[in-house]
Amino acid sequence: MFLLVGLGNKGDEYKYNRHNIGFMVVDDIAKQYSFSPFKKKYKGLFADGKIDGIRVLLLKPQTFMNKSGSSVAEIAKFFKIPASNIIVFYDELDLLPGKVRVKIDGGNGGHNGLRSIDPVIGKDYKRVRIGIGHPGHKDRVTSHVLGNFAKSDAQWLSDLLDAMSKNVVLLLKDNDAQFMNKIALAVFGEINKQNQVKQKSKQLQKNKTKNKQSKSEESPALLKATNTQEKKGSSNPMADMLKNFLGVKKD
Repeated sequence: MFLLVGLGNKGDEYKYNRHNIGFMVVDDIAKQYSFSPFKKKYKGLFADGKIDGIRVLLLKPQTFMNKSGSSVAEIAKFFKIPASNIIVFYDELDLLPGKVRVKIDGGNGGHNGLRSIDPVIGKDYKRVRIGIGHPGHKDRVTSHVLGNFAKSDAQWLSDLLDAMSKNVVLLLKDNDAQFMNKIALAVFGEINKQNQVKQKSKQLQKNKTKNKQSKSEESPALLKATNTQEKKGSSNPMADMLKNFLGVKKD
């Protein structure tokens, strides 16, 4: 049995915050594999189901981020789930948006959720760090983390959640490197495709503009010669021969 924990803050006002991406992942997994409805218990919302025949519990602590550990410890103790079978999904400032890294053990990186979990279950659980990007200055960190995802994030966020839920079984089977590769292809592969399409479109537009400029910049001498020839009429050897044969005088 595995326990998958998504970190976030309870309440509708936090629902679309970057800090709540852990909740979003867990919700998507529940939907993807038709888990039971979430129930209030163990100081959180939990659901029960199976992924590839493996029993899995999903948990969204409802204690606020900095007390997530009490909820995780309670459900882990009740179901006797070892730390090695616990996977925690959370937001990471120091990773580019959409980038994912998986590790076991290590520091909490200043994340209040991990800071609360480590003392109660140890550090041997699997951590899935999900990049939300850094705002650039420490004074803007709080508003960035507790701010909603922008409309421009919608596409990569959708691709990310879809790929994570479809490939979560790789985490259960300790294929962490393959999991990260799948996510990178789903998120950044699509971004690269979109960039290539934009680049081709720009190049086509550039070529059209260049062709128009070339036509408008034809040599004045050439244009003059063309106009003179049109006025005089172009010489036609066959027409001249027929005129001579029929005795028609030239103009």
